[in-house]
Amino acid sequence: MQINISARHGHLADATRAKIAAKVEKLARLFERLLAIEVTINLEHEQNPSVDIRVSAEHKHDFVATEQSTSMMAALDGVIHKLEQQLRKYKEKVQDHHRTTGSRHEATSLEGEPGGE
Repeated sequence: MQINISARHGHLADATRAKIAAKVEKLARLFERLLAIEVTINLEHEQNPSVDIRVSAEHKHDFVATEQSTSMMAALDGVIHKLEQQLRKYKEKVQDHHRTTGSRHEATSLEGEPGGE
C-alpha cells in the first residue's frame, strides 16, 4: 500500500509525517484491498487546518473524507473516523450481499405461498 502525504500552504516536519503515516496505515486493518492513500493537509488557515484523505481500493471507487478542526491532529483523527465508517459500511455491504444471494430468493418465494410468512 502506497501512502502519499502532502501539505498546501505550509510545510510538515518529518516527525509529523511519520505520525500521520502511522495513523493512516491503520485503515488497512479494516479493509485489506487498499491500494493507495493520499493525505493532503491544507495549512492556509493556521487556526483551522483541514485534512483531506483519498483512499483508493481494489475494485471500488475512491473513498474520500475531509475534516477541519482547531488542530491538525484533531482534524486527522476526525477524517480517519469518517473513513473508518465508510470502509466498514462498504465491507458490510459486500459481505451481506455475498451471504444473502441464495437465501434471498428462498425467502421471497415463501412469502407469496400459503403457510409462508
